[in-house]
Amino acid sequence: MRPIAIAVAASVLAAIPAFAQELPQRKPGLWETKSMSAEGETVAKQCVGPGTDRAMLGGMTGGACSKVEVKKSGTGYTVATECTVGQIKAVGNSVITGDFQATVRTEGVTTLTGMPGQAGSVERKLVVEAKRVGDCGPGQKPGDVILSDGRVISMPGAAAPKQ
Repeated sequence: MRPIAIAVAASVLAAIPAFAQELPQRKPGLWETKSMSAEGETVAKQCVGPGTDRAMLGGMTGGACSKVEVKKSGTGYTVATECTVGQIKAVGNSVITGDFQATVRTEGVTTLTGMPGQAGSVERKLVVEAKRVGDCGPGQKPGDVILSDGRVISMPGAAAPKQ
């Protein structure tokens, strides 16, 4: 089970730079995110506050990424990443579009090497569509992720902007 968790974490790390410091931050409020890949589709909601995206990026990458390169394009942003989690190396390229006020869409491809049980590299394609659905609900704090089954995961350090 641990190798699967590592692979998922590496894929997530490669997709997370959609909100790197050089990019606009999402408008505070409740955002619904739909992630689609060959493995299926997941839907979750997140309460976003000022600085939540930057704090989450810093907490999740934890120095694991040697490269996070963001470039403005005519239609949005391109992001190139190189991250290492344990023995797994993730090299990703993403295209991000949207106004960051109501919608954000990320399309990315990540190549994973060093995966336990895999002789060669593994390519993962991920599309993430996020839309603002209103204000955060009572009791929700910035960084809270509400899973489709109602469970809440609180992201440490995401509640307040980093100084």
